[in-house]
Amino acid sequence: MQTEWLFATVAAALISYSNIKILNMHPNPIFRNPPTDKNIEFARQRSFGIVSINAENGPLMSHIPFQLSEDGKYLEAHLVRSNPIVRLLKQPIPAAIAVSGGDAYISPDWYGVDQQVPTWNYVAVHIRGSLRLLDQQELHGVLERLSASMEQRLMPKAPWKIDKIDVDIYEKMQRQIVPIAMDIEDIQGTWKLSQNKPDKVRKGAISGVENARLGTGIDEIVKLMGLVEGD
Repeated sequence: MQTEWLFATVAAALISYSNIKILNMHPNPIFRNPPTDKNIEFARQRSFGIVSINAENGPLMSHIPFQLSEDGKYLEAHLVRSNPIVRLLKQPIPAAIAVSGGDAYISPDWYGVDQQVPTWNYVAVHIRGSLRLLDQQELHGVLERLSASMEQRLMPKAPWKIDKIDVDIYEKMQRQIVPIAMDIEDIQGTWKLSQNKPDKVRKGAISGVENARLGTGIDEIVKLMGLVEGD
């Protein structure tokens, strides 16, 4: 049985958190060869992901917006104070953040060649490092930097600023959340875009994806599939 069917679902299982031992994000090297700066820029542009830690009764996960430094060494974010992850941050702990881009189902019928199997194309970046609490006094700066970064993308709209909130309301909201940071040890990406297929075969898949639109961020996936070079 061909293994491509399994690639999209087993990648996360290949990560061992024991002693921060880091394995490759995807078993096929052709899908994980982008330069680190490309993975960093992707994560910076998305600024949203799923943070995951190991807990006594199993993994804990939470969806978070974040701000990633330009060099990819440091990340800051915030969590609701009642989040179970916060209670485990009495000291720094190993953590991972999964940042997803678009994804698309690929039917083997679109390739125009025999002996193919279904699969998914997708883009994702995994960030791993040590997660820790920041001093509560740093919360304002974390929130201000994150909102400023996102508002800048909406220009020429006048940016929203925190000082538009009444002080009493803002202070009440601050008491409900805590600032966190990650000291990053590894960033890896998977850019699975049918680059293991000949150009003619991949173009058939592009046409199928564009017409079926079965997935998320289809236009971006189609664009990226058209930029890669096949076998």
